[in-house]
Order: sequence, then structure tokens, then C-alpha cells
Amino acid sequence: MNFRFLHAADLHLDSPLRGLTRYEGAPVEELRGATREALQALVNLAIEEDVDFVVLSGDLYDGDWRDFNTGLFLTQRLRELAEAGIAVYAIKGNHDAASRISKSLSWPSNVTMFSHKQPETALIEKLRVALHGQSFAQPKTVDDLSANYPEPVQGYYNIGILHTSADGREGHGSYAPCSMDGLRNKGYDYWALGHVHQRETLSEKPWIMFPGNIQGRHIRETGAKGALLVSVEDGVTREPEFFALDVARWYHLQIDLSDCRSASQMLLSISDEIEALREKAGDRLLALRITAEGACAAHRELQSSPERWENEIRGLAGTRVWVEKVRLRSRSVVSPQDLAARDDVFAAIFNEVSHREANPEVLAEVGSKLFATLESKLPSELKTADQALRPTDPALLQQLLPEVRSLLASRLAHRDDENS
Repeated sequence: MNFRFLHAADLHLDSPLRGLTRYEGAPVEELRGATREALQALVNLAIEEDVDFVVLSGDLYDGDWRDFNTGLFLTQRLRELAEAGIAVYAIKGNHDAASRISKSLSWPSNVTMFSHKQPETALIEKLRVALHGQSFAQPKTVDDLSANYPEPVQGYYNIGILHTSADGREGHGSYAPCSMDGLRNKGYDYWALGHVHQRETLSEKPWIMFPGNIQGRHIRETGAKGALLVSVEDGVTREPEFFALDVARWYHLQIDLSDCRSASQMLLSISDEIEALREKAGDRLLALRITAEGACAAHRELQSSPERWENEIRGLAGTRVWVEKVRLRSRSVVSPQDLAARDDVFAAIFNEVSHREANPEVLAEVGSKLFATLESKLPSELKTADQALRPTDPALLQQLLPEVRSLLASRLAHRDDENS
């Protein structure tokens, strides 16, 4: 019993990537086309590696199509696999559940799409492989679908295909939850999971795998994305091998400023980190969020002109690198405890801000009194945008207070320097 297959999930073909147009200079078209290019890379990999079949564990689409081009692109790529003699076994997940897709196209002859009505089993007789799966009928499927999967077929290599949150994953809806013991006890040789966009090995006996999605779509989907090549030799599953398929890669670059004594030193550190990521990503487009934070001697210099330093950082990007966002969060090296213990008006203000930060109820009351008029005068587009500005929102004020404290600390430290 020797064969190889590719396990991929969460293609999210033609994901709309909402909000990109907010960012000046964003490579919108390149990022929006990335899911198609990653799918083509998946097809190319299957053909180059001459795999016996491909398993797709749900969320082939990203919801209903705007037109038939999305469906056409997928079926055309699957027909490339048919021409190479490669079968495809797939299920629908929460994003492409039967109830969500109003348009439809016939699947190519090499594709087996498992029913959403009940679990099904497909046999590959020549390889002695049995694949078990069930598609989602509704997006919010909260039952443990795996509980009703059939018993393993004796004498066959058994693969379970399941779109699931497993026992819970941060940032992902709790759909078709299941337990690791439940999957292990089913007696299958390999569980091909989908839904969670981060690659993860849940078990090695048997192998229970999330391959992650094939293309990161935003800053919460960082790092290399792709598929798993699974080799079975004499009935034994070798460790799945990861192949990167993404054509645009997201990273959150976090810089510790604690050793930076000047803004130029910070820029040099960030430049080195960007270059390292560029080499790691090869010729892929890099989409970066850069957060530079920490208490440092350069705080006053950075605070004096934050817009300048943000643009200096953006200027480090170079070709094939897009900086999605810059967050400068330097702090004074002066201890907050030392400031709080002082006996002057600045320290009194500092302590009052700290008090309000620690008391959400007080903060909400202050926000409603001080900023209600300001909020009422804001243009409607600012109050209804994706990132609406609401000065009375306690959560926003809570988020801003540390920056206020940092500003006060810097001013106090600067005042001490001038007086010394």
C-alpha cells in the first residue's frame, strides 16, 4: 500500500479582502488575485509531485460568488488535475455551505464532493483507500459531524475529511466541534481537517492535521501558507511535508526598542529585520505590519515627530514590500512609579490618568461628559466607516490612555532634563 496525496484546505477563492482601499499605496489587485495564484500553485504542485489524489477540506470559496467567474476558475483548475489523472475529494465548509452558494456549476468528473445530508465513503479500490466526509449544510453547523462518520473499512487506509474547529481555536468560529479522543477512537489512519487557518499538528498517532489556508489574506494570517504532501509507504504514514503555495506573505514585525538610543538606530534595526524577511520570502510580495515599542532613550526624539518617523519606516520597504501599518509605541525610560511619587501638578495629572485607566466606569462617565459634543459634530462618514471614530467609546479611551500616560511621562522627564 504505497501512495501519496496532497491535503489542502481553506482556499477562500476570490476572498474580497475588504478594507484594502483604505491604505494608500496598497497593492490591491495583486493581493486580491493572490488566492487564484495560490490555487494554481496547488494544482502545479500536485502535477509536479505526481500525487495519486488531492483532498480539499472545505471553504473552497469565500461565500456566494459575485458572478460565475469564481466558479469557472476553480472548475478549470480542477480539470487540469483531471487531465493529469489526479482525483479530487472535497467537502464544503462554513463559507461554502450548501445554503450559501446560490450559483452552481457542475463538478469535473475527477471531483467527488461529499454530501451535506449525511456522511459518505468513497473508495479508491486500486490503492485500497477509503475516504470519509460530510459537507456543511448550513454555515453555523454546531453538531459534531465526526460522531456519525462510518467505521473504518477493514483492509483499507482510512482518511477522514472534516471541516471543524476541533476542540476550539482562537479567532475561529466553533463549527462542527469535536474532541481529539473522538477522532482517535474512530480508528482512521489520517484526519484531513480544515477551517483553522494556522498549520497545526494535533496528533501523530494517527496524524490529525490542519494544513492552514493556502494564502494569507490579512495581518491575522501571517507566515508561510500552503499544503501538506502525505506519503504512505507499506501502509505507514510518513510525516506530512509542508509546501508553501502563497504568493503574498503577511508578517507582523515586532521591534523591541529598549536598546535604541536614537531614531537612526531604530531605523537600522528595522531595515535589517525587513531584509531578513525579504530573503526568507523569496520573490513573494511581503505585506508587513511594523510595531516598534518599548522604553528607550530615543523616546523623546521619536515622540517629537511621530509622522516623520512613521514615513521613514515606510521608506525602508523597497520593492516587493508593502507596509500595511506602522505602530510607534515608545515609552520614556522614567519609571511610572517614580513619577507617581512626585509632589507637583504634573504628577497629580499623571496619577489622575492612571486612576481613570484602572476604572472603566469612571472613564465611561468622563467620556460621555467631555466628548459627547465632539462626537455629535463629527461627519457621518467618520462615524460609519469600518474603523469608526467614537470619542465617547470607553474601549477607545481605555486604548488611548496608556499613550496619554506615556506622553505625560515624556513631558515630565523632559522638564526634569531642562531643569537639571
